[in-house]
Amino acid sequence: MNRLTNTIRPYAWGSTTAIPELLGTPPTGEPQAELWMGAHPGAPSRIDRGEGPVALDTVIAADPRAELGDTTVKRFGPRLPFLFKVLAAGAPLSVQVHPDLAQAKAGFADEEARGIPTDAPDRNYKDANHKPEMLVALSPFDGLCGFRRPTDAADLIDGLGVPALAPYADILRAHPEDKALREVLAAVLTAEPEAMAESVTAAAEAAARLSTPDSPYAADYAAYAQAAHSFPGDRGVIAAMLLNYVRLQPGEALYLGAGVPHAYLDGLGVEIMANSDNVLRCGLTPKHIDVPELLRVVRFEAGDPGVLRPEAAPDGEELYAAPIDEFRLSRYVLAPGAQARTLDSGTPQILLCTAGRAELRDGDGTALTLAPGESAYVPASERTTLTGEGTVFRATVAA
Repeated sequence: MNRLTNTIRPYAWGSTTAIPELLGTPPTGEPQAELWMGAHPGAPSRIDRGEGPVALDTVIAADPRAELGDTTVKRFGPRLPFLFKVLAAGAPLSVQVHPDLAQAKAGFADEEARGIPTDAPDRNYKDANHKPEMLVALSPFDGLCGFRRPTDAADLIDGLGVPALAPYADILRAHPEDKALREVLAAVLTAEPEAMAESVTAAAEAAARLSTPDSPYAADYAAYAQAAHSFPGDRGVIAAMLLNYVRLQPGEALYLGAGVPHAYLDGLGVEIMANSDNVLRCGLTPKHIDVPELLRVVRFEAGDPGVLRPEAAPDGEELYAAPIDEFRLSRYVLAPGAQARTLDSGTPQILLCTAGRAELRDGDGTALTLAPGESAYVPASERTTLTGEGTVFRATVAA
């Protein structure tokens, strides 16, 4: 096992305080959005096995079977199939969707064949992989996840009293669910920019007025008003009104599969995803929006956002179940004096302490203590025991 040295990504939407508070370090005054743990080539963690720090992707590439295990290499190739993060949103992230595996492979091959550089601003597919993801809240966490029922979205939009938005509400009530959602999202994303900006401004002002306790959509309106404050005139504010607003309490989670529109608005959480960077955006962003491709990838299915809570196992592990093979996320809430947990999965693991202290011990008796925000990498071939007092998240590969 090895302690990880991780990179903090300073995206503009990041909180200036949440990650420093977790790590117990002074704020820099700059946004700190994501702490990356893993072997993604964009910002691989580093480990030291006695010869100085080495990037984890380099270590894995040198001997993938020893690091990942035969099963993981056979299923996913010679790379760590997941990326683990601490995410700290101080402002809304873009409303976005991710492709499924077939769409990612086809889209990547098409853009490669057309010679579009992978760093081009209008490139949709950075790789040929899908990007299912899960977020577990460490603080109260606001987000958007999946489509509302069209009639509910129509009621929310009508409640704003903005005449320019009334046609969207009419469509949402007049057509079958999938057709209504598709038609309204397409109309919002292709509307004349100046007229849409005026509608967004009027909607934001109304939402701010209506975010009072006596409103049936008080929390929803407050979230949309805040999004509009961060992105004045952005059509994504109206697109976001088609989505379920959800507030997670610490320990609750969301799983986001392919084609599900979503956005993170505010809060601190841990996030795990398949090792991909494929994102199609539909608002709350200055970045490229490919409307035809977006409409092809989005699944126009309404429903409950599906808040997850961990499932307890006999050994004290609490599993966040997800229908995906690339990752498996669980949590241990450690009590002092409790029996040591043996972590022996035959797959690579990353362990992250988010509260208290955790002690890891390998088969040779070597110990490693983790404080909040610190993490460790455990190769597939290594058995590790876990004790301490606090909370530890365990990221590995599904069996």
